[in-house]
Amino acid sequence: MIRRQGLRAVIAACCASAVFVAPALAGSEGPGAPGAGDAYFPGYGNGGYDVSHYDLQLRYQPADDHLQGTATIVATATQDLTAFNLDFALTAKSVRVNGVPAQFSQKGLELTVTPPSTLPQGEVATFVVEYEGTPSTADVDGFNPWVRTSDGALAIGQPEISSWWFPGNDHPRDKATYDVAVTVPDGTEAISNGVNTRNSSLAGWTTWNWRNTEPTATYLAFMTIGQYEISSKTGAFGQPFVTAYSDKLGPLAGPAKASIERTPEVVDFLTQLFGEYPFSAQGGVVPSEGLNFALENQTRPTYSHKFFQSASNVSVVVHENAHQWFGDSVSVDTWRDIWINEGFASYSEWLWSEAHGTGTAQELFDHYYNSHPADDPFWQVLPGDPGAENVFHDAVYDRGAMTLHALRSVVGDEVMLDITRTWAAEHRFSTGTIEKFIDLAEQKSGKQLDEVFNTWLFTKGKPAVNPAAGVAASAAREHVPTPPAVAEIDRAHEHLHDH
Repeated sequence: MIRRQGLRAVIAACCASAVFVAPALAGSEGPGAPGAGDAYFPGYGNGGYDVSHYDLQLRYQPADDHLQGTATIVATATQDLTAFNLDFALTAKSVRVNGVPAQFSQKGLELTVTPPSTLPQGEVATFVVEYEGTPSTADVDGFNPWVRTSDGALAIGQPEISSWWFPGNDHPRDKATYDVAVTVPDGTEAISNGVNTRNSSLAGWTTWNWRNTEPTATYLAFMTIGQYEISSKTGAFGQPFVTAYSDKLGPLAGPAKASIERTPEVVDFLTQLFGEYPFSAQGGVVPSEGLNFALENQTRPTYSHKFFQSASNVSVVVHENAHQWFGDSVSVDTWRDIWINEGFASYSEWLWSEAHGTGTAQELFDHYYNSHPADDPFWQVLPGDPGAENVFHDAVYDRGAMTLHALRSVVGDEVMLDITRTWAAEHRFSTGTIEKFIDLAEQKSGKQLDEVFNTWLFTKGKPAVNPAAGVAASAAREHVPTPPAVAEIDRAHEHLHDH
């Protein structure tokens, strides 16, 4: 067995390219860093300040994809700040800091602002940016996640989307609350996170106001505009349950609703596993075009219509709502930690299947273990350090789920629940790392778990049958029966990775 120092050495070797690079030290005077220090995506986020709230006043015209907006950002300087960056792809027209005009320049996704005077460390400041543009034409280095549709637009993406509709600090470490007001032509709907606080109409335009009161990562803030059937009901725990289905779903509307309308039931099930639901609203959105994946937008996941082409699909609803705990409430500290998000979301599908008699988690483990022969490139991607190019690789999802089942088989159900619930509670509205998760698992189990995590997260190749690493002998059977849940889970995963 590899001892603790052995596993840390493995992690260090695997992740040498993903070392966190800290921004300027707090208390030093100077410009904030133009990145948050994430080695997978060095340009994401910024240093020197911490955002607490975004107020977005937007006006969007579907006919020509023109967006204009005013973003008011409430932030605290974390150093004596002489200049700072905002991540932004559209054209800034003016910037004010604490009400005073500020100098600014733009290059790529960096909007660099020089305030009239240094912002002292600890000072709460407001940044007001007026802007406009055509998001669908705002390509940056050949990339553009904004989707223009026949009746509106989708501002939905991972790991980045916010820069194409509002300026901000685009990294999961800097979470904030949101007020989003979207003005669109009468007869057009606009949906975002949280709750719809009011709507108002004037001179042929309707303004939709949405409020999101829990800390949210920038990429999990979303906006959908178009022709939608919006419904607000009471969901689990008496919370608002808001859904939006495209008017153009046609025959897919039935299976989409048969899936998404079970969200309160799914959330209640997941609460029994993970502890208290972390947010104050629930829901789901299904557009009819432009989206090839599902994304766990906070309080309101969005699902491609493709998930419902052959039948209803509750597995994808389980997956995206599990992310409300793992990914949304507890987010990645750097994008190398993505395995925790996707492993838990995928394993939750197995647990749902186990609870509903369509295949135990062990049967599903055996199936996916045997679906990939030893020479399959699948086993060459390390979930614990997949690299920026493989952040959404199948191995991060499916081998990630196998990792959690292996851990469960070694520590037992009671300890596994304790690990899971403690992780969700202790890191609520914050971030977590792989190393912290491993430490917690060892603390709760009283076991050294090097062999489990080293085998599944940091070693290339198909793991051999080894109970100490969580691989039961049943996984090596020559003919493994296919659990009924596999068809639905596979349909869910067919599009989950297509970011």
